[in-house]
Amino acid sequence: MVFLGWEEEVRSVLLGREEEGVPETGSPEVNDVAGTSCSESGERVCSDDHLFVEIPDTAHQISQDSWFQVGFVLTTGINSAYVLGYSGAIMVPLGWIGGVVGLILATAISLYANALVAKLHEYGGRRHIRYRDLAGFIYGRKAYSLTWGLQYVNLFMINVGYIILAGNALKAMYVLFRDDNIMKLPHFIAIAGLACGLFAVAVPHLSALRVWLAFSTLFSLVYIVIAFALALKDGIEAPPRDYNIHGTKASRIFTTIGASANLVFAFNTGMLPEIQATVRQPVVENMMKALYFQFTVGVVPMYVVTFIGYWAYGSNASTYLLNNVRGPIWLKATANISAFLQTIIALHIFASPMYEYLDTKYGIKGSALAPRNFSFRVLVRGSYLGITTFISALLPFLGDFMSLTGALSTFPLTFILANHMYLVAKKHKLTSLQKNWHWLNVCFFGCMSLAAAIAALRLIAVDSSFYHVFADL
Repeated sequence: MVFLGWEEEVRSVLLGREEEGVPETGSPEVNDVAGTSCSESGERVCSDDHLFVEIPDTAHQISQDSWFQVGFVLTTGINSAYVLGYSGAIMVPLGWIGGVVGLILATAISLYANALVAKLHEYGGRRHIRYRDLAGFIYGRKAYSLTWGLQYVNLFMINVGYIILAGNALKAMYVLFRDDNIMKLPHFIAIAGLACGLFAVAVPHLSALRVWLAFSTLFSLVYIVIAFALALKDGIEAPPRDYNIHGTKASRIFTTIGASANLVFAFNTGMLPEIQATVRQPVVENMMKALYFQFTVGVVPMYVVTFIGYWAYGSNASTYLLNNVRGPIWLKATANISAFLQTIIALHIFASPMYEYLDTKYGIKGSALAPRNFSFRVLVRGSYLGITTFISALLPFLGDFMSLTGALSTFPLTFILANHMYLVAKKHKLTSLQKNWHWLNVCFFGCMSLAAAIAALRLIAVDSSFYHVFADL
């Protein structure tokens, strides 16, 4: 696929609003929308190559991290324990040809869409450290609220999935030693939620992860290497597998559409500006380095474990690969506990925009150990994760959540908004062919979002007829 417009500006730093109909920086509308004030009221200003770029107020650290650290933040999201489900959630519905081609296309398209958003980070002479700030700056107040709503739904549902996944990992480890059916999945989800809450209290903001990113990478390598080795052994020893796509024609259509939502879910965070806010100057160039790292080196482990799982187990591949593999109990236990621990770190990344919003709104600044700041994190973050944990235990249908999240929010945030915002921001610099290309993307992904949402809701309805709330899956 040829992506038009990639040669368009390595960095998109514009001082002044050249486009018609876009409010000037510093206008009451923009300041209201972004939740910031003029520089004399406390808004900070940074300088990059003698060009001054305004930075909105925030309680969290920004411009502190290297592109390499940010690349690992992005890679943590791609290689989270969710990768253990892609053999069953992506490859089984799509088969070898659809799965392989789909993953490669999703990688390329996701890199392209994320690059569009990254290049707008300093658009109009100010840092857009939140996705909603960027949308509000380009479109106005209503778009700010709509984007914040979409992003909240996206991140909340991702975190629901993470807690379900952590609970599944704990349960899988438990049954290796005691298959007595006393402890059930909702109990393990509750334990996972408590562990995530403790971590959220201990780590005040995204930049503070630092050493935890190294642990996250280690944990990811542990469960990916173990899953790969055991699946390879099972595949060599197993008889020929069934790689057919089963079901009626109608059900295959719906599962294929749902799997396409899983494809985009696998590569995208829905919070790129928030992650880009942590990178050092020059922010656009460094963010592009981080994205190239994510979509080259970062995707290799995910590809490997996804393809080996489907190769080894065919249409019987599970949405949690460690349930398929056979091997020494201690080795499987190590993989499961690593998946559990990595999930705690990954969830913190996707919960950080909500934490930043609350911390900034209530002025939580200064030492993380100050009594007021510490008690605020205990109460507010604990409550947020308590609600997330309850929803996770109530509806533990992991694959369906990935599909619905991709349909309702990942498609709009990552593909529809990215292309349209770039089109609006660069309308005077794009050729007619480039404009048509962006409009084609907007229309295509709009249709895909609608179709994927219908397919995901159908899957949830089907699962709900088989599984009751607080189910022990």
